[in-house]
Amino acid sequence: MANSPFNLANESDYRAWRDAKLAAYPRSVDELIVPLADPRQLSPGEIDAFESRCAHANMALYSTPHQPAADKSLVHQLARQLGLSRLEGNYLADEDGLSSITPANDEGGARGDFIPYTHKPINWHTDGYYNAPDRRILGMTLHCAQDAEAGGENALLDHEIAYIQLRDTNPDYVAALMQPDAMTIPARMDEDNVARPAQGGPVFSVDPSDGFLTMRYTARTRSIIWKNNAATQAAVKTLADILAGSEYILTARLRPGMGLVCNNVLHTRSGFTDSPSQRRLLYRGRYYDRLSFPARAA
Repeated sequence: MANSPFNLANESDYRAWRDAKLAAYPRSVDELIVPLADPRQLSPGEIDAFESRCAHANMALYSTPHQPAADKSLVHQLARQLGLSRLEGNYLADEDGLSSITPANDEGGARGDFIPYTHKPINWHTDGYYNAPDRRILGMTLHCAQDAEAGGENALLDHEIAYIQLRDTNPDYVAALMQPDAMTIPARMDEDNVARPAQGGPVFSVDPSDGFLTMRYTARTRSIIWKNNAATQAAVKTLADILAGSEYILTARLRPGMGLVCNNVLHTRSGFTDSPSQRRLLYRGRYYDRLSFPARAA
């Protein structure tokens, strides 16, 4: 799209969009929080608050202090009111499509083989970075039913901010990471051979219909193949440096009844420890939809 700020040849529109984005971006995680009276039935003011925060940062946090924190139905009903309905039911998800992210009791088993189901930290990534293009994860929810005894914080960064910081460093790096073969995730094998085929694709891409920016990324150094040319390698290193110290990174510790809704922004998780009486449990939803907000008559 010629008039898109994500068109590398369109410097004037990029500069206008960039300046407005940085000026409005929250500098405290508290600016993202929307207190909710009842997530089953959002008020017009609460929807407006979600829309405003997501317009500035592609994400919002919410708190539901007067609701049962472990009630999964609240997550489903809240997501639907924010335009998230096409839930990805991956093979480790619960029957309702949400994933219960908690340390697995079967270390070395189906869940225990995957870092989200351990106490270990998780590096920068967007969800579903290994999915095929027709199964892009555009929206995500993360609801805290129980926090850890210690640790388990999430660092958050709007992918549009990462794009800005990379483009300001060198637009050629953005061009390199927009190539269709910039990043390849090798096939995942199981006892029946191929569990998931190899999947290549760009890091940054622009939706051809609606013009929004998406990002597909993992900071993992294993089980990933980066295009072997100088521009891509330099872009990957620069992006890693940005994620190691961007002034725009926000850190949140989700408490019971709190949650994140987002357009699949970059995020991490620190390592954590549990106790017998306080075992970390979060419900994660991955959606093929972006957040959207119902239009209301003036």
